[in-house]
Amino acid sequence: MAAEELPSLRAPSLPYPIELITSSPTPIGLVATLPAAGRRNVMALGDDGQVEDVFFQKVCKPKTNIVFLKVHKSASSTVMNILFRFGEMHNLTFAFPLRGGHQLFYPHHFMARFVQGFSPRKPPQFNILCHHMRFLRPEVQKVVPSTAIYFSILRNPVQLMESSFVYYKGTSAFSRARSLEEFLSQPYRFYNPKAGDSHYAKNLMTFDFGFNPDAEVTAKRVNLMLKAIEASFDLLLISEYFDESMVLLKETLCWDLDSVVSFPLNSRDSSTRSPLSSITAEKIKAWNRLDWEIYIHFNRTFWERIERDIGRERMWREVRALRQRQTELARTCLQGTGSVGPKDIKDSSLRPLQYGNARILGYNLKQGLDEATERMCRRLVTPELQYSTALYKKQFPPSPPQNTPQRPLQKPPQLAPSLQGMQQGKAMRYRLEGTRH
Repeated sequence: MAAEELPSLRAPSLPYPIELITSSPTPIGLVATLPAAGRRNVMALGDDGQVEDVFFQKVCKPKTNIVFLKVHKSASSTVMNILFRFGEMHNLTFAFPLRGGHQLFYPHHFMARFVQGFSPRKPPQFNILCHHMRFLRPEVQKVVPSTAIYFSILRNPVQLMESSFVYYKGTSAFSRARSLEEFLSQPYRFYNPKAGDSHYAKNLMTFDFGFNPDAEVTAKRVNLMLKAIEASFDLLLISEYFDESMVLLKETLCWDLDSVVSFPLNSRDSSTRSPLSSITAEKIKAWNRLDWEIYIHFNRTFWERIERDIGRERMWREVRALRQRQTELARTCLQGTGSVGPKDIKDSSLRPLQYGNARILGYNLKQGLDEATERMCRRLVTPELQYSTALYKKQFPPSPPQNTPQRPLQKPPQLAPSLQGMQQGKAMRYRLEGTRH
């Protein structure tokens, strides 16, 4: 699929009152435009009530080449939905895992050959790379154009580990611990760094960024790690400030507001959340020290970037507009007041995968929506796995069946599976695909 040419958007160099801006349709949705008489500059009231000029000086073009490092348990499924929707709307190509899988052979470091349709004899041909992977930039660069924007999203390691313990309860490090507190009291009683799934239990963000989660924590190592991330990524978002993050993403990609509106996906019911004591929180920070260093550094640079590029006042207005639009869409699309438990989701195609001890919520769409509205609303609430599968089939449509003479069916010989064979099969699937979730 070839990406369509997208129009340039004009962005204000100074904060401006939303009331002065109208909307006009473009191939990427409703885009803010100025009245004909005021295209060059607008007389607007400033915060102090004085009239000031607002000049539209910067011209930007919507970015269509994107790498998103999908860090586990960090609202990344919601961000992925945003990318899926934008890519589908604008006929962009995705770097899908081989054979339509849902992870790029995670937990192995990413390799370009993990991507369906990749050829080393062709220039980078994919617009969006966003499935779970363990980051390795030299290989990523073989898949996407050099102009790609790289970004990721981080989460406070305290909440991240609490979520991981519930979601990945079946992993080797967590399965025998009766509680997170018991695990943290004697972590090496449960944690084996050589286990194939150990990364879920310690410094998970560090691992996803491609580093060693069990490395000794030194000032030099932390500094090198932070510099490497800064050199590779254009933008690091913070899940605790999701709306502010989406505004910053919108600005960076030069997208319109509707492109970054979302409903929370892959979130779990509050009944499966456990309050953590301050002692437990400190133990989590110590156990995940590398993750903590990443988080506090990029939490600081996140706010510095907002101050530099947007300003607190304009950010407040943008967040307010984003939340208002989300409320409007929820009123249009959703049945009831919002998310519901898995058993209450009426359409099975909208039911998210249930994994570990988590109870993942979903949505019901209103009945009687017109076709265009129903399609828009369905995109907003379709779970990650279902959406990924649908887009894969669209990008790689199955070949039509060939007319070949049919042979009489023969019953295959019945072979009793050996324990060794079953174990080898499981090991091979793990090596090839990693954990699916």
